[in-house]
Amino acid sequence: MSRADHDRMANAIRALAMDAVEQAKSGHPGLPMGAADIATVLFTQVLKFDPSDPAWPDRDRFVLSAGHGSMLIYALLHLTGYEAMTLEELKNFRRLHSKTPGHPENFITPGVETTTGPLGQGIANAVGMAIAERHLNAVFGDVVDHRTYVLASDGDLMEGISQEAIALAGHLKLSRLIVLFDDNGITIDGKLSLSDSVDQVKRFESAGWVAERIDGHDPDAIAAALKKAQEADRPTMIACKTTIGFGAPNKAGSEKSHGSPLGADEIKGAREKLRWSHEPFVIPDDILKAWRDAGQRSNDIRRAWDKKLDGLDPVVKGEFERRITGELPEALADAVKSVKETLAKAPKEIATRASSEFALEALVPAVPEMIGGSADLTGSNNTRTKSMTAISASDYSGRFINYGIREHGMAAAMNGMTLHGGIIPYSGTFLVFSDYCRPAIRLAALMGERVIHVMTHDSIGLGEDGPTHQPVEHLAALRAIPNLNVFRPCDAVEAIECWELALRAKDTPSVLALTRQNLPQLRTSYVPENLCATGAYEILPVEGDNVDVSIFASGSEVAIAVEAAQLLNRQGKPARVVSVPCFELFLSLPPEQRHPVIGGAEVNVAVEAGIRQGWDAIIGSEGVFVGMSSFGASAPYKDLYRHFGITPEAVAAAALAKFRPR
Repeated sequence: MSRADHDRMANAIRALAMDAVEQAKSGHPGLPMGAADIATVLFTQVLKFDPSDPAWPDRDRFVLSAGHGSMLIYALLHLTGYEAMTLEELKNFRRLHSKTPGHPENFITPGVETTTGPLGQGIANAVGMAIAERHLNAVFGDVVDHRTYVLASDGDLMEGISQEAIALAGHLKLSRLIVLFDDNGITIDGKLSLSDSVDQVKRFESAGWVAERIDGHDPDAIAAALKKAQEADRPTMIACKTTIGFGAPNKAGSEKSHGSPLGADEIKGAREKLRWSHEPFVIPDDILKAWRDAGQRSNDIRRAWDKKLDGLDPVVKGEFERRITGELPEALADAVKSVKETLAKAPKEIATRASSEFALEALVPAVPEMIGGSADLTGSNNTRTKSMTAISASDYSGRFINYGIREHGMAAAMNGMTLHGGIIPYSGTFLVFSDYCRPAIRLAALMGERVIHVMTHDSIGLGEDGPTHQPVEHLAALRAIPNLNVFRPCDAVEAIECWELALRAKDTPSVLALTRQNLPQLRTSYVPENLCATGAYEILPVEGDNVDVSIFASGSEVAIAVEAAQLLNRQGKPARVVSVPCFELFLSLPPEQRHPVIGGAEVNVAVEAGIRQGWDAIIGSEGVFVGMSSFGASAPYKDLYRHFGITPEAVAAAALAKFRPR
């Protein structure tokens, strides 16, 4: 391709970006205009993709980590021939129901790999995608053989999550991960030098990457750097020096082109400077044809891949396709049944973190796409089964990841693995550190991705580590996230049932909040149905039809509720207990299914070693809550439960105090 042809193709991106932002009166024209040369080389010469099948499993992944520059990817999708990205969609940029929202959304726009809003998430997602590619390649061979490319901004690299991500990628030598750094030196506030002086090349090199600087407006330099990166034995970062808002006569190289429309006069000047004489949204036929031809570059590769897939052993091919489509194996049901039958024969009085490990010993062999991990708390989270070997730079076939103390990066990488396909990731940390994982958990919920977070030490029950580690408000905070299932099992039987539900929730992430302290097994009879599936169920009924008190509890407090009900029964106040392992599943039921579970007792009581927020949806505003209204303290857990009044005696007394004088 001649330099003149390249410039005209790159200018098509610039024109569409500034026109769409101007029409919307909102957006970020600077990045697409500045990074247009990088994107043109990548999409016309390097990237392996097929616009007719955006979900082709062996496509290269392109992650626009700098999601505010969304018009870059939208322009590329339109120009290369993605059917859904029409010119009309570009004209509807940032409008309701368009496929061109302000930040790229993978569940809205075909061709968008991940939802990148908060800066840094995209580059961390890409690390997960690169891990998934290498693992599946180790399992299935060269039917999985692609790369992950990232376009990252200054902001992505300033966010702390990026350090966690690049350190993990360097440690694992993910050579098929290539980051293109749009090094324009500008943030919204002005020059990058106002707040940062990091040498990013040295930073990446120190993390084990290959890194170099190039002119981000020189297509030959870009192509050469990408070719070199493809041959590297480590991940590569290419710092592409660019001018933000390239082509704008007065605002180029300035924060004035970063986050707002250029304005009619500036766009007129940019058209003149770029020698782009066409009307808004008009792409000349020859330029559009060149782009559409670029979109068809991988047709032969795609057809060869189809033959390669068809040539696999039928069993291997079937297993690959099952994993990629996200369907669960039939062995899951048998594994769950086996665990429940074992527990019925030999009940276990163990912590639910240990119950989870017991469940995983059966689930991991039955569901081979499960990849576990832990943020340096493996022995505390119980997330690594005896059969699991670790993924390493020398062997990607393992099924456990030592994430190190990197909760931010771990959670975002898990999203990337799920988005890649073929993997169900789960990981472990303490529930209190869900604050570190929260942005990625929220994005998983937004995208509807099946990731599973095992979060142990779920209350003041962790004891001596004290209030910094006791998550009194975290259950409520997680329950506030839409499309996230928060499971808090009360015993080993509920633990396996909650695991099954998390695995079957194909479009919903899950959190399993588990105890450090031992709990009695309350369900000792084998029941084939998954009672946790409704989110709440009666675990201790009353004899007869009269019920004065209904006690609702989750997790470790269900055993306390059972003892409290027994105390009330002895005092002539018939009491029942409802276990509530998952608010979200219960509250999603229609009223006619919820009402019988809630019942019509005179007094409703909720017991949870956390704050009240959220419980009124079940017990009503007049219901009694026994739990926490402050931070915890450092002491043995039994002392803490007594100190904060979360005991059977306190629950019974609180219920009795609500009865009206007769």
